[in-house]
Amino acid sequence: MSNGSDQILARMMALHPKIIDLTLDRVWRLLAALGHPEGRLPPVIHIAGTNGKGSTQAMIRAGLEAMGKAVHAYTSPHLARFHERIRLAGELISEPQLTEILAECEAANGDIPITYFEITTCAALLAFARCPADYTLLEVGLGGRLDATNVVARPRLTILTPISLDHQQYLGETLPEIAGEKAGILKRGVPCIVGPQAAAAMAVIEARAAELGAPLLAAGRHWQAFEERGRLIFQDETGLLDLPLPNLPGPHQIDNGGAALAALRHLGADAAACEAAVTRADWPARMQRLRHGPLVEAAGDCELWLDGGHNPAGGEAVAATLARMPRKPTHLVLGMLNTKDIAGYLRPVAAVAASLTAVSIPGESNTLSAEQTRDAARRAGIEAATAESVGAAVRRIAAAAPGARILICGSLYLAGHVLRENG
Repeated sequence: MSNGSDQILARMMALHPKIIDLTLDRVWRLLAALGHPEGRLPPVIHIAGTNGKGSTQAMIRAGLEAMGKAVHAYTSPHLARFHERIRLAGELISEPQLTEILAECEAANGDIPITYFEITTCAALLAFARCPADYTLLEVGLGGRLDATNVVARPRLTILTPISLDHQQYLGETLPEIAGEKAGILKRGVPCIVGPQAAAAMAVIEARAAELGAPLLAAGRHWQAFEERGRLIFQDETGLLDLPLPNLPGPHQIDNGGAALAALRHLGADAAACEAAVTRADWPARMQRLRHGPLVEAAGDCELWLDGGHNPAGGEAVAATLARMPRKPTHLVLGMLNTKDIAGYLRPVAAVAASLTAVSIPGESNTLSAEQTRDAARRAGIEAATAESVGAAVRRIAAAAPGARILICGSLYLAGHVLRENG
């Protein structure tokens, strides 16, 4: 079933420049042709970082919506369908709206080279500029400084979630280089909420903030978030909040929740909105328990979980989350892209995995083969085999280890495939 937006998106893929030179020239040219929608957005909250951007954004959105605010949200990549990337005043963009806005961007751009992310980001900004809302949440695609979302002159707030090594081919080989790219979203005089950072990253962020006179609200200094007796305790200059743990599972969500709460408090949120932020956030494929669908049936009496984390910090988050869950053998079904650090991802999960079944990611040219993934798992000390598909892997594990936990993981692309297949 191909619809109008799918056809335009396929054509947009073909406009791709031969080499991605990360500059904003193509974006500025198209925004000018569209009448500069980036200058007409509801107040913008701009979020960069390596891990936790989406979860932090989802919590901020839940908090603002609990205050009765209408919120636009832009996120990437999508899991099941492109429309997930663009939320207009709380609702996913409709197919007619999306087709119309993409067609307009395609016409304005002509056949001039532009990346898929750049032209679709311009489309999102155009949609946001035309629909009234109280806030616009923009999640950076890659890096920050030269990301297509970095075109808003004066956001209301910027946020930096934890920064670690990822996308080195574009962003630099060292943590300070990568932090420099992410800190490129800081703007003169605009407050920035900073999640927990390694010292090397924090030094770069502080230097950039000082240059721009951007006030920092940093974890551990201006606010802190921690777990105490099964509750999330948040503390800042305004006082203390004693809240339920985030509904998004995993200890790393305490830090993401902290950044979201710091942002909401800065925007004047009350305690009820803060509670909604941590209890009502919805963010698929982040340690998500699958409860119905053909894959769940294939899993029999095994628990079935899904996670899209794909870098070493993502592996650490998975391992930490599993370590906190009720004890039962956990069998992984893993597929990864060949651009990712699979050894770095597997190192932390090796301690919590009873076995690993490797699959290739359907429809992805950059996937590692199941055999390459299996071999990497064996090098990490995990008992590993391959399977033809996720479904085959789940059925085999369910037959061999009834009552166990099965976790499908390693890639947002694999997670998206699973959510589509599982309905």
